[in-house]
Amino acid sequence: MNYRLLIKVLGLLVLLVGAAMLVCEVALLLDERTRDLMTHDFALLKSFVVATIFGAALLYWGRGGGDQILRKEAIAIVGLGWLISTMVGSLPFLFASPALSPAAAFFESASGFTTTGSTVIADLNLCSPQILLWRSTTQWLGGMGILVLFVALLSTLGVGSKSLLQHESSAQSGFGFHTRTRQIAMRLWQIYAALTGLCVLGLIILGMTPFDSVIHAFAAISTGGFSSRNESVAYYDSAAIDAWLCVFMVLGGMSFPLLAWLVRGGFKNVRKDEELRLYLAFLIVTSFVITIDLAVRMDENILRGLQIASFQVISIMTTTGFTTANFDAWPTLSKALLVTLMFVGGCSGSTSGGIKVSRVAIFFKTAGQQLKNSFRPNHHIPVRMNGETLELDQISKAMFFISLTAFVVALATLVITLLEPQLDLVSSFTAVVASLFNIGPGLGEVGATRNFGFFSPTSHVLLGMVMILGRLEFFGVLALFIPALWKRY
Repeated sequence: MNYRLLIKVLGLLVLLVGAAMLVCEVALLLDERTRDLMTHDFALLKSFVVATIFGAALLYWGRGGGDQILRKEAIAIVGLGWLISTMVGSLPFLFASPALSPAAAFFESASGFTTTGSTVIADLNLCSPQILLWRSTTQWLGGMGILVLFVALLSTLGVGSKSLLQHESSAQSGFGFHTRTRQIAMRLWQIYAALTGLCVLGLIILGMTPFDSVIHAFAAISTGGFSSRNESVAYYDSAAIDAWLCVFMVLGGMSFPLLAWLVRGGFKNVRKDEELRLYLAFLIVTSFVITIDLAVRMDENILRGLQIASFQVISIMTTTGFTTANFDAWPTLSKALLVTLMFVGGCSGSTSGGIKVSRVAIFFKTAGQQLKNSFRPNHHIPVRMNGETLELDQISKAMFFISLTAFVVALATLVITLLEPQLDLVSSFTAVVASLFNIGPGLGEVGATRNFGFFSPTSHVLLGMVMILGRLEFFGVLALFIPALWKRY
């Protein structure tokens, strides 16, 4: 392990986060409407100074470490990089007025960078524009991945740059470009930024202020869910805004490498993508079922029911977490379907969390294969995805991931019930699921109209770590606790 290089790269990451703080402060100062509302606690400027000093110190300690990152360093950088970025990103919440506690600030920062969207802030009206913009900026940086941006900006990372991308869930699969890793990262960020700009423009046309448009566009394309309003998107009560945000939440839940193929004219690749078809089918069918359920059990108007049902289905499955209705008060069937979608999540290579549609598809295909083999043991039945036969290694990885997910959900729920004995099981369970799958709201005490502010400091730190664990799909964080892997591989 090249520890000097590791420290150096972490220093550069800290400086990148600090630079984002400065950009937020400058952008607000340039806007007259937000400049008049800004507080004088200088939370972002103070944080920028601290981040710059810390990052510069790491660069100094890591001097002489070289530039070429190998696979061992890459795996360590992913886990440590996200932890350090989260801690540095919590500084504005500590310096703000009113200030959050260290544990709550860590939770809020982790929720931002992992695009979870859960919050400990009860009243957003008390937050300054600096804090509101910083919350959304952390989501935008974390949506495509701070390390993907890091790879796009630097050209001297060596072979380890591919490992950096592979261990960030937003860029794990589906690349297939015959080009350099840095060019891949740059292309993904260009598409991501272009979609963000288009979303901002549409929201301004539909009546949002430029500031609110940026906040909600950052959250929609990153499938994050932070809003500048306590009522979330319900505040605007606009079917047009709902529909526009749905478009970008759906795009955020799609594979960005697939979107890159689409931009390059690879329509054939898009048409034959089985995961995309299943993803869209989940959204359409579930929206239809919940619309009928709301109409039958709650006497909801069909058109209004379709509007709120489709918005919440898209928001939950893409793990965005925007709300236009209190779905915690919906019929049991509708809530059960939403919880199911929490587990499924979006497509591989998207900004969404969850197990991912491709793994769910592999699970059911493998289950069907095993069932058929029990009747025809001498007949080999392959498992296919996108017309190609899956290798045993690919199937094993998907099954292991699903099994590990179930174990982590059970263990974390048990720990939360011990730390928060006042919570009912549904609240504890969905708090963990919402955190691990980067969704935001759950059910019960952590429902659509509630927040996570009542949790203890220990629970805040635990749930923050669970968010990072889910965002990196376990391996980037778990590798930190198995040092033997660094030496052996």
